[in-house]
Amino acid sequence: MTALKPLPKRVIKELQKITRYASQILALRIQPSDTPSLSMVLGIPPSSVAESASQLASACELDAQSPCIILDGSLTHVPDLLGTLSDLHAAIPRGGRIVAVLHSPYIAWLADATRRALGREQRAPGTFLTEAALRDVAKLSSLEVVRLQPAAFIPWRLGGAGDVINSLFCALPFFRRLATHQVLVLRPKKAELAPPSLSIVVPARNERGTINRVLGDLPAFPGVEVEVIFVEGHSHDGTWAEIQDAIAHHGRPWRVRAFRQPGIGKGDAVRLGFSHATGDLLAILDADATVPPECLSRFYDAYRSGAGDFINGDRLLYPMEPGAMRPLNRLGNIFFAKAVGFVLDCPLGDTLCGTKLLRRHDYERMRSWRRDFGNFDPFGDFELLFPAAIFGLGIVDLPVPYRARTYGETNISRFRHGWQLLRMVLVGLLRIRG
Repeated sequence: MTALKPLPKRVIKELQKITRYASQILALRIQPSDTPSLSMVLGIPPSSVAESASQLASACELDAQSPCIILDGSLTHVPDLLGTLSDLHAAIPRGGRIVAVLHSPYIAWLADATRRALGREQRAPGTFLTEAALRDVAKLSSLEVVRLQPAAFIPWRLGGAGDVINSLFCALPFFRRLATHQVLVLRPKKAELAPPSLSIVVPARNERGTINRVLGDLPAFPGVEVEVIFVEGHSHDGTWAEIQDAIAHHGRPWRVRAFRQPGIGKGDAVRLGFSHATGDLLAILDADATVPPECLSRFYDAYRSGAGDFINGDRLLYPMEPGAMRPLNRLGNIFFAKAVGFVLDCPLGDTLCGTKLLRRHDYERMRSWRRDFGNFDPFGDFELLFPAAIFGLGIVDLPVPYRARTYGETNISRFRHGWQLLRMVLVGLLRIRG
């Protein structure tokens, strides 16, 4: 169906969340549009608006690792939706995203009535594009629906009242089916032919007894350029000296480096390690070895196969070793997984697992996002997951075994840190869903 013009402010806001951090913004005109067109609303210059997928491929900059392709027009009036999406899959790089505004097929009669009332030209009947049909067509086109965010429930401004209602309904559960507008993000599923290089960052605080185990148990990664970066944070058990000894005697065919953390907190340690990383991919591995280091090969393979662009460890799927996680901690992890999944409109199995893998280019975009959103995550998990969902990276939960500690004690305070995490969830609810 045809969009009710002009678009609600909430829809434009959702689109700008994605386009703001893209390396390049292009538009594909998929049908004649009303004025103003979507490309005009977003300020995309005519020189960046393509008429075909082949023209779009030529317009993509060679070094654009995360171009955003806006579909200017309604998908429900594309004569061959499967063919169009297949052509787009071939035209854009792996890091590119296809973004479109979807209009509910259940209110087509309302759009037609509005056009008649305004004296506008009537459109031919469009396809009845449901969410299930959309996901099937995307799958057949080797694309993945990574974000389908309700953006508006009242298609009129109503003197500002419509914008307030849209913001309120977007923050509430159980209203998805009533949305008149949704913002769609599609990810091309493409494997990496050449093996990307890998940087593994290992934050360590009072973990002297497991440093050699972590380094020794890392998988071989044949044919991959690997570097390991230890970041030590104010230990008082000799962890720094143990890291230095491990670097001198590790015997692995990699570059191993270490830095002492001037700040505090795991999130700060990860940022320091990432700032020194040179690999195409960045991985985080906790120095306590509760997640087996050998599992990192599965994270690498999941990314390289094209399964996702953000691989997130999930400790809650497999049975745990006795004593690995206290019952109250497990309940807290389940709660935060559900709460963050709701805020991001993205199902998550485990938000606080310390093992993650992503592209270095995407992390650089996350740094820009963090400057806008705020820097108050003591662990660094949410400041990665939040933008990963908003960018449509395609978060994949990879199940990992979770073992009991063999050395030292956890650095996490259940109640003090739990309150900080809850505060972040509430801020995300207001600023991302609100």
